[in-house]
Amino acid sequence: MAAGAATALALSLSCAGPAMAQNAPGAEDLRALIYYLDHNDQRAVQAEMRRLRAQFPQWTPPSDVADLRAVGQSTTASVDTQPIWARLERQDYAGARALIDAARARVPSWTPDAEMIRVMETGEQQQAFDAAYGARDLNAAIAAVRRVPALMRCDRINNAWRLAELYANADQNGNAVTTYRGVLGSCSRSADAVSTLEKANDVASWDEMQQLFAVARQTAPSNAAALDQLEERLRAGRGGSAARRSSTTASTSASAPAPTAPAPSAPAPSASAPVANAGIPVASLPLRGDGRASRVRSLKEQGNWGACLAESASPRSLDVLYERAWCAYNLDRTGEALAGFTAVAQRGGALGSDVPRDSRFGMMLAYLNLNMTEEAARLAASTNLTQSQRVEVETTILDQRGVRAYLQNDYGQAISYFNALETLSGSLRRDLAMLRGYSYLNNDQPQRALEEFTRLNNELSTDETRSAISSVRGIMSGL
Repeated sequence: MAAGAATALALSLSCAGPAMAQNAPGAEDLRALIYYLDHNDQRAVQAEMRRLRAQFPQWTPPSDVADLRAVGQSTTASVDTQPIWARLERQDYAGARALIDAARARVPSWTPDAEMIRVMETGEQQQAFDAAYGARDLNAAIAAVRRVPALMRCDRINNAWRLAELYANADQNGNAVTTYRGVLGSCSRSADAVSTLEKANDVASWDEMQQLFAVARQTAPSNAAALDQLEERLRAGRGGSAARRSSTTASTSASAPAPTAPAPSAPAPSASAPVANAGIPVASLPLRGDGRASRVRSLKEQGNWGACLAESASPRSLDVLYERAWCAYNLDRTGEALAGFTAVAQRGGALGSDVPRDSRFGMMLAYLNLNMTEEAARLAASTNLTQSQRVEVETTILDQRGVRAYLQNDYGQAISYFNALETLSGSLRRDLAMLRGYSYLNNDQPQRALEEFTRLNNELSTDETRSAISSVRGIMSGL
């Protein structure tokens, strides 16, 4: 194994908690980590360790990499998964779940792989969404999308259009326009953008339409000519002037669009802020050609963020800008990182098959650092992330949404977010568990609140937990 990978593992282990054998990852859980170690992908190692620590908070990884590999390569009783996949192919998701449950009962050490779970859960929620749309049940459609955000990806664009239609039918045109904006900010195919704008034209004001066209042009500058023609046609259809917008005036800024729903404590940056912070003319950068690329990449992989930024000053190619964006992100220069990731996501596809995806992942992390939760969620829904990336992003999204709902006194929603976060990550941070307890209390569920606070107090008794228990008991005694 490369020395760098061993170093990355050692850094990751330093934050692990106390051991608990019944709450440890098995061979299947460790497969991705071992793969990243073998390929000396230190950033992926760190991300995967964060995922494993979240899923198994009481697990202490072995300090010897050979021991870790032995666990990862341990054999377990086999399960024939072909009947399960056959049910999934027939879209018999209830039958697939029954076979999985039966297999787990026969072989307790076996667990279905992530792809099987993804296919099953996506299929189940697609069926739920289709049923909700057929019944014109907006709330049920939203619930399906929340359970599986991948339903809103570009390869399932019809779901987003249908959700926007349900919003419009419920006289929620603002939410319909927001849904269309999310599509235009993520989907770059000309046909998708044109169809989305045509649908949005039925519910959006002309000022809103101009904003949507701007988002579409920024997402895919190559579609400018088709968008110009469509804008002219739609404007004429409204009886307005058909002044043509020259494609040369379309925005080529690498900055992200301003968020539609920033956290109350985090004012939204202006659309030009990330580029202004970066000071980089990204629109004219070639893919490669900056001779410093190897050195910058090496410094990034070493975690020497400061030296990386110094070496990559004024990038002269997108590949250097990509490496620099990660260094800027790790030094909390979030605006600059966002600008770099956005530019590479839009124009750096030829740098490698994983680069656009990882750039969009970087954008999501930057958005979350800026508390631009919904921007990150929309981007995540349309991006085919790796499992570890998706868990990292979605746990933070649920965390931020839960806290925001609590601060907005929407206690029922806060409980739902915290419960979903616990299900996804396998645990809930103590501070969030306390907020869930107070959410129960404020949601007229004092018994659930008492159970939550009592559980936390039994784990670690503090003035905070004792005070919470006393408050709940006082309220219950007066009922």
